[in-house]
Amino acid sequence: MDCLKHFKTWWVLLVVSQTCLFAQVNINNVRFKQLMSDSNNIVLDVRTPEEFAEGFIAGIANTVNVNFFTSDFLARVEDRIRKDQKVLVYCAAGGRSSMACKALKKAGYKKVYELDGGYNGWEE
Repeated sequence: MDCLKHFKTWWVLLVVSQTCLFAQVNINNVRFKQLMSDSNNIVLDVRTPEEFAEGFIAGIANTVNVNFFTSDFLARVEDRIRKDQKVLVYCAAGGRSSMACKALKKAGYKKVYELDGGYNGWEE
């Protein structure tokens, strides 16, 4: 019975650690703007090129547009963004950016931040 208790404890710790490892940090407009003011950070817009052409969030940080639905999404990101940089991710409303953040974390990006509400919720 004691072994079962220890197994359950280790199992919970494993699940929690993996969840934290691949979870992105969701941030509001104010925090996103603060992080955007650092030119070392990268803003990653994961919307389509057509959506990007209609408007994007501009700041001091470099803005990169990589369509999340392309088959080589991660390869394109890795060509443009180092894994040690802070990556500020957004899409239109939060669906694609959430999936993109999980993919980035799984690929080894450690500093990934997702904008709550996406472009549609952006306030200047």
